[in-house]
Amino acid sequence: MKGNENKPRIGIFGRRNYGKSSLINYLTGQQVAIVSDFAGATTDPVRKTMELHGVGPVVWIDTAGIDDSGDLGTLRIEKTYSELQQVDLAIILLADNKLDEPEERLIESCRKRNLNFLLLYAQSDIVPPDDAFLADVESETGKRPMVFNVKEPHYREGLLSAIRDALPESAFRQPSLLGDVISQGDTVVMVTPIDSAAPEGRMILPQVQVLRDILDNHGTAVVCRETELRSTLAALKQPPRLVVTDSQVFHMVRDILDELMPDCYLTSFSVLLARAKGLFDDYVKGTPAIDKLRDGDRVLMLESCTHNVTCEDIGRVKLPALLKKYTGKQLHCEAIGGMTPIPADIADYALVIQCGGCVISRQQLASRLQPALDAGVPVSNYGLAIAYMNGIFTRSMKIFG
Repeated sequence: MKGNENKPRIGIFGRRNYGKSSLINYLTGQQVAIVSDFAGATTDPVRKTMELHGVGPVVWIDTAGIDDSGDLGTLRIEKTYSELQQVDLAIILLADNKLDEPEERLIESCRKRNLNFLLLYAQSDIVPPDDAFLADVESETGKRPMVFNVKEPHYREGLLSAIRDALPESAFRQPSLLGDVISQGDTVVMVTPIDSAAPEGRMILPQVQVLRDILDNHGTAVVCRETELRSTLAALKQPPRLVVTDSQVFHMVRDILDELMPDCYLTSFSVLLARAKGLFDDYVKGTPAIDKLRDGDRVLMLESCTHNVTCEDIGRVKLPALLKKYTGKQLHCEAIGGMTPIPADIADYALVIQCGGCVISRQQLASRLQPALDAGVPVSNYGLAIAYMNGIFTRSMKIFG
């Protein structure tokens, strides 16, 4: 159930010719990254997936040097820094007994993002580390650099062990979506619409994740389309513990439950994912800002995945239309797909609405929304926003207590 996007990401950062690519090859035991004596051999991030004992599959990311030069070098440095938003752990290489502006800026960026980082002293066979330098680094950063040399295999296990210890557990242990709200034998009805936005021949990832979580918690999953919900509920011998629906049919599902099973819990796939991914309290706090939107306000939709846009697209078509109808205001709704950088003018937006984030990690989601939170811009989530505008905001979270 762990796709590439949800594997822990470990980035290797440092100056040119400090051995970042050599370290990737050393840790993976493969010639993954290009190694050259010429500075700047790595121009774009290189990724390699490898099993890390005790963690599972992780993605190693080799980056361009943080001391690159020229116009193109500046773009490479920007690209390298953008990787800090993607990784769960940063490994920063030191060498030649230097810790100056490039390293200090990188360390400060990690701290601003609450990103775990390790300091490694590389190429110790070329310029051995000075004890006074190591002590100064520890005094300044609170971390004593680990010394290693890729020509000596005995360092490898110690490095891997340190990396395992530094990797936050939240990066590789995904919280259960329903483990604290359902019990063994409980029935959960999943309502899954099929429209032009649905992938051909398969279910969307949030639906698959919820289905697996029901099974992991020894529940019984019943899956139907919204058009068959009424007959599905009638066929059950006992009311289900919970109905989980796609946000776009919240209104229809609510009306059926109000008629047949008014006491049944109701929530959405997006709400479940939002709760598991973190920042849920920020969503709950920010969602009522919908009522404060005014004519001319800008609303930013963040779609973490990339897909073909259709006339039934939730983030670009249905949700903006619902916002305008609910508020009665002339709003300017904009959408950004994938991990495209957040606009520099984020403070000009009145509201940011994030998708469920099924294809990104908790760290990526937090990094993505932090600029808005820092700027005081309210943030919401697709599922919570739709529930709010359908009058079932409180009901969609009632099962969580």
